[in-house]
Amino acid sequence: MDSKVLRYSEGQEMKLKLATVLLTLVLACFANAEDSSSKIQIEPLLQRTSSWDGTPYKAYPVGQPKITVLKITIPPRTTMKWHSHPFPNAGYVLSGDLTVEKRDGTTKHFVAGEVIAETVNSVHRGVTGDAGTVLIVYYSGNSELPLSISDEK
Repeated sequence: MDSKVLRYSEGQEMKLKLATVLLTLVLACFANAEDSSSKIQIEPLLQRTSSWDGTPYKAYPVGQPKITVLKITIPPRTTMKWHSHPFPNAGYVLSGDLTVEKRDGTTKHFVAGEVIAETVNSVHRGVTGDAGTVLIVYYSGNSELPLSISDEK
């Protein structure tokens, strides 16, 4: 049998080495990407079919959907005005605390890290504590409706 030895020119050998290095780097990147994606953590913060006071949510408003996300900073010892919301929304307490109250005297206290499932078409207001409050509020309404409706008397 006649054995043949493959011989590469200096240029071909350099190209082969470069291709091997590049392939190794690409594979390392994919392996690293796979490792970091396996470290993703998902923590549900809220899944509800009713507001904080137990009132079931009805249908979302009709029309062109409009998503709004607000960061709301409320000073310490503030009593907000009475208001209502025409569609479901939820607020995440980023810092501080907030007591939500209805006109009938029903209240619920929320602290940093908790989520408020807001009431719909129900008059309420919020009262902050000594540190004030920062909220991230998600509204899922439509382009025709306001985010809230004042009910000051």
